Amino acid sequence: MADESLIAKIFPRLEESQLHQLVEYSKLLGEWNEKINLVSRKDIQNVIGHHIIPSLSISTVGNFTKGEDVLDIGTGGGLPGIPLAIVCRETSFTLMDSVGKKIMAVNDMLRRLNLQNVKTVNIRAEDFFDKFDKIVGRAVTNLADFLKYSKKLLKPKGKIFYLKGGDYGNDLGLPNGWNSHNVAEITGIVAEITGIRELEDKVILEIF
Repeated sequence: MADESLIAKIFPRLEESQLHQLVEYSKLLGEWNEKINLVSRKDIQNVIGHHIIPSLSISTVGNFTKGEDVLDIGTGGGLPGIPLAIVCRETSFTLMDSVGKKIMAVNDMLRRLNLQNVKTVNIRAEDFFDKFDKIVGRAVTNLADFLKYSKKLLKPKGKIFYLKGGDYGNDLGLPNGWNSHNVAEITGIVAEITGIRELEDKVILEIF
C-alpha cells in the first residue's frame, strides 16, 4: 500500500495536502538520518508505521485547538511535533531539543515543508521557562524526569501527552489525574493494514 493511502486508511479525515506533507516529511527524515542519527537506522524503512502513525495518534486524543501553544520536548528529528503540526494547522508548536545538530535538521525540514505554525528552540527543558497549553513527548527519558521538566512549563489546567512503549505500571511521579490510551486501538488494526506486528509506541499517557 502506498504511503499516502496507508495514512489515509488509518486517519481518513486528513486532507490530501496533509497526506502529501506527511509522506514528504518521511522522506526528509530519511535523508537527514543518513547524516545525523535521528531514528534507528534499521527502522528508517518503516518510518511511516513506526514513527509517523504513532505520532499522529496523539492528535486523536489531544484535541489541539486554534490558538493553543504546544511544546514538543526532546523532539529529535521532529517527532511527534512535525506530524502533529501538519494535521493541526491552527495550533502553534514549539519543538525543543538540546542537541544543536538535531534542531538544524528540523529547521531544514520545516523550511522545505513550508510549515508556518512551528518554531524551534535549542535548549534543555530545565533551562526553559515559557508556558504552554499542552506538552508532548516521545520516549525522551524516564517518565518521572520528563514530568519534572515539563510540569513547570505547563499552564494551569494544561495537559501532557507522552508516547511510551512497554509497561508503564512502575513509573513514578504520575499525578492523581491521568489516563492511558492504547495506540493500536486508536490507529485501528495497524498490523492488518501495515504488516507491522508490534508498534514501538504502545500507549499515550494523558497527564493533567
